Amino acid sequence: MVLLVLSTFPDADTAASVVRVLVGEKLAACGNILPGVRSIYPWKGTIEDAPEVAVLIKTEAALYARLEKRLAKLHPYEVPEIVAWEPGAVAKPYAAWVASATSAD
Repeated sequence: MVLLVLSTFPDADTAASVVRVLVGEKLAACGNILPGVRSIYPWKGTIEDAPEVAVLIKTEAALYARLEKRLAKLHPYEVPEIVAWEPGAVAKPYAAWVASATSAD
């Protein structure tokens, strides 16, 4: 089963280096880096307003716990955004590709 995992990063280069590790370790099939995100959130007593990039990571549900742990370790933020959800539908050929891209074989 395919999962989508959302995370945000301070810049595209940091996001790309983390995604390369996750794909290289077969914890993710791919990651889409989406620039131009503006995040507004409370942090340590102030309201932050910061530019970020969002990353949409595709993985297998069975790998989520490992991916979450590795992503948290690689991430530069003290509390990284790591949110996963199961899509309502995934094309069978794409799901098969995600499975093959994340398999140990």
